Amino acid sequence: MGPEIRFEAVSRRFGAVIAVDGIDLTLAPGSFVALVGESGSGKSTLLRCVNRLDEGATREGAVTIGGTGVATLPAPALRRRIGYVFQSIGLFPHMTVAQNVAIGRRVRGETLESAQIAALLDQVGLPAEFAARMPRELSGGQQQRVGLARALAIEPEILLLDEPFAAVDPVTRDTLGKTVRALHDARGLTTILVTHDMAEALLLADRVIVLANGRIVADAAPADLAAGRAGAEAEALVAVPREQARRIAELGG
Repeated sequence: MGPEIRFEAVSRRFGAVIAVDGIDLTLAPGSFVALVGESGSGKSTLLRCVNRLDEGATREGAVTIGGTGVATLPAPALRRRIGYVFQSIGLFPHMTVAQNVAIGRRVRGETLESAQIAALLDQVGLPAEFAARMPRELSGGQQQRVGLARALAIEPEILLLDEPFAAVDPVTRDTLGKTVRALHDARGLTTILVTHDMAEALLLADRVIVLANGRIVADAAPADLAAGRAGAEAEALVAVPREQARRIAELGG
């Protein structure tokens, strides 16, 4: 089971800009939590507080993983516990798929056997023969699957997802979301997903946190958000997929 993650009076400032403003939040072990909100609401900055990728920020408050402050751990030791998948994918273009998947373990002085790499590729829906391919030979969705396999290869307790599906088509996005949720359940991870897509958050997460101006303005289960029981800010975001679904239904008669 993945660990508890706790934010205590967490603030992050970049010069005069307050990106995260005094957030108190506890994420239960093994939970799947979505952070949603408009651009600039602080979602990605809050996520990056967990693996200390919030460089350049003035930091206040504490983030703990399983009771241990992330600021007390050497960054390499901290990040060995955390899988991180982000929008730009970040595969090394000069490395094969197998080398990209194995890079985290290689940095730790460990070797991944071909069978282990094949098993990881299978978990994210890619055939074993993709191990020999270069990133340029893959579609955007396939590259993102490799990025997910790379994150899982280090056997993390926590999975951080920062708009990981934003650059792929809707069908691939839906499939990738289902894959991530299945892997979360199978591995017992604590997962945080940053997304602009409220429908995606409602369908994948156990709990949805809505941010605005660096603060939490709603914190609810997907069913409560969908039913309009989480406040005005959340309702404004839920209204978009609800209205789209209504219009699609009208098109079908």
